[in-house]
Amino acid sequence: MERKKTTGRRKIPLVKIEKDVDRYSTFSKRCSSLYKKASELVRENEVDLGIVLTSPTDKTYAFVHPTSNAVIDRFMNLKTDFGDHIIAENFRNKVNQLNNRLNELDKREELQKRNFLL
Repeated sequence: MERKKTTGRRKIPLVKIEKDVDRYSTFSKRCSSLYKKASELVRENEVDLGIVLTSPTDKTYAFVHPTSNAVIDRFMNLKTDFGDHIIAENFRNKVNQLNNRLNELDKREELQKRNFLL
């Protein structure tokens, strides 16, 4: 039996990154990945989501959908008034419209690339 050429998926221990420059770049990469995943969750599952991050340089980042008040009220298990639900639904609809438009533009771009290569 032939041995694998790669190590495959393996568990990597989580340890603090000691070098400041490495820590900043890793945070930047992981922050953008987290935003992408949060956006996917909102788009695919229509959830209310709130993420607040503080970078190693004490800069604050936030991703909240649909509004911060709606997310906080939901988290605190308080009943929101009817107006917050309408605002949240409007934000969801707008996000869905923008995502559909983005997908349409991506398809057009892909078709143009294919036609250009032919």
